[in-house]
Amino acid sequence: MRRLVGVLVILILSVGIVMPAGAQDSDVRYFPETGHNLKNDFLRYYEANPNALTLFGYPITEAYTDEQGLLVQYFQRARFELHPDRPAGQRVRLTPVGRETYTPAPPINVYSALDCRYFDSDFPVCFAFLDFYLRNGGMAQFGSPISPFESRDQLIVQSFEYARFEWKPWLPEGQRVVVADLGKIHFYTMREDVNLLNAVLKDPITRTNEILSIQARAFAWKATTLSNDQQLIFVVVQDQTLLPVSGATGTATIRWPNGSTEVWPLVSNSNGVGIVPLTVVDQPYGNLVYVDILINYGDVQAKTTTSFRIWY
Repeated sequence: MRRLVGVLVILILSVGIVMPAGAQDSDVRYFPETGHNLKNDFLRYYEANPNALTLFGYPITEAYTDEQGLLVQYFQRARFELHPDRPAGQRVRLTPVGRETYTPAPPINVYSALDCRYFDSDFPVCFAFLDFYLRNGGMAQFGSPISPFESRDQLIVQSFEYARFEWKPWLPEGQRVVVADLGKIHFYTMREDVNLLNAVLKDPITRTNEILSIQARAFAWKATTLSNDQQLIFVVVQDQTLLPVSGATGTATIRWPNGSTEVWPLVSNSNGVGIVPLTVVDQPYGNLVYVDILINYGDVQAKTTTSFRIWY
């Protein structure tokens, strides 16, 4: 039995293996929302745009060299390319993710001579889409429209060389035009290595202020136990990027079938795992034992529940 427990513990502790943190560049910004860094030319290009989060989203990979030898980096809504042969300030270019992911959808015929405008293509940009287009960089940011208004996934949309606009009428006034997550779509369309999406650590020492939320998962070593037996409860704590959270504290409240309760303290280790050892004593057969988990880390909290059954 001890050998089996040891093997199980090794497997559990392997949850959430993280990539090592590299030395921190002074020209670097870490995004805890997705667990990726933005550096140098890419960072300067991103921060030069006052609406970067709206237009590009968060980075979803680190910068890496693609098959054409370009340094690239994916964002939720865009893909950056570095062209070092170009003059300073012009080295970052956007991949035409709108054109490279476009597939036709049923067109919607709308046009108004007063509320539409043409931009180097046969397709007009109209109404709220036109306002958003002009307000956020126009041709330089989005390129030319490559489609009319279309119906896609029950939304009114329009595609451009570098983006796709979506109309979401349930959002507040002034926020109803949304840039679609074509960066993610392009990433999967190009069949990039999904391991590039894995979050990385900026600096384990200073991570406390970067954990925006946590989640806890719990499960029992054995699905059933005898009325007198030994049991282990494993609790896995991860942050918003699914990286393990070390030093999270909390409690495990055990609700026994005989009506008694027991509270155990919990602390997650460097792999984000906390373990509660239980001794089952004279519990009635056929009943469930419930274990309620409460975890705290700084100002954030998570709850979960697991159970096991007393059996013959």
